[in-house]
Amino acid sequence: MKKKEKEIIINEKKYEIIENDRDCLDIEELLEKATDYFYDYDYIFGDYAYEKLRLKGYYDSKNKKAKKINDIKYLEDYKKNYCSYGSKTFLIKKVD
Repeated sequence: MKKKEKEIIINEKKYEIIENDRDCLDIEELLEKATDYFYDYDYIFGDYAYEKLRLKGYYDSKNKKAKKINDIKYLEDYKKNYCSYGSKTFLIKKVD
């Protein structure tokens, strides 16, 4: 993972870019797709499949809402099982 590159604001919430594989993060596209559905999550993961952005929300492992399907410690399993091989990905984390 790359070190902190910059922060972005999505609907008045600040996020830190944790990972930005091959500089794939298109902030304008993310702003269009990051609806209020993602407000509750600690992380937003994005991957590009067939040139389309897919988003998935994750909780920090310490968050009481975390389950295996949305616990950040299982992100690598998700990438391995549900992302196309070699797809570009990014991960952003909500900053308190």
